[in-house]
Amino acid sequence: MSQTALVISAHSADFVWRCGGAIALHRQKGYDVTIVCLSCGERGESAKLWKQDGMTLEAVKPARRQGAEQAAAAPGANDIRFFDLGDCPLEMDRDAKYRLVDVIREVQPAFMPSHSTHDPYNTDHMYATQIALETRMIAQAWGHNPGEKVLGAPQVYVFEPHQTEQTGWKPETFLDITPVWDRKRAAIECMAGRQHLWDCYTRVAENRANHFKRNSGGQSGGRDCRYAEGFQSVFPHRVDEL
Repeated sequence: MSQTALVISAHSADFVWRCGGAIALHRQKGYDVTIVCLSCGERGESAKLWKQDGMTLEAVKPARRQGAEQAAAAPGANDIRFFDLGDCPLEMDRDAKYRLVDVIREVQPAFMPSHSTHDPYNTDHMYATQIALETRMIAQAWGHNPGEKVLGAPQVYVFEPHQTEQTGWKPETFLDITPVWDRKRAAIECMAGRQHLWDCYTRVAENRANHFKRNSGGQSGGRDCRYAEGFQSVFPHRVDEL
């Protein structure tokens, strides 16, 4: 049985910038990767579309969804699901939470990337991670829908927010995505409405690659890396030796 991962994205494009490389790399390693987009980001993350004359919510949503589907295909994600819960604000009732619990139990992920736990610039982001943690807990509960396979203890990796200094985000995990960078860049370029971020997140990947190299030995013969993604883990790592 393949290893699996589940990405929980507040809006339809969020996963692209922040963990598109992780998706591509783990697909290359044989993982099945599922992406859940809690909203399409139709209100708060579609400014270019809303500047067009006569634009409507009904027109923005499918455009956002199509871009996300193309962006998920570029790194090879197995499945992308749209909960279409709305944004600005993103809100989930008990039924919507249980719907996500069902997906978590179905996927049985080895790890779950989501947003920073604090983000004053977009509270939808930190709400998505709050939901990820809450539904992870419910999926572990033997008394929730008894008889179903309960969840183990997947790590939740907090991926990089736009402005790290304002969010308290502190990465301690750097992933070398050099072998799959072309696939992440292809995913990025599917986001035609946010072209101002294309080169921004290329620079982020180059900066994280420098941190990867420095922490692997740097000028003392460390491992080379051109592009990387940074993550902060929520739960302790389990080790047998240091």
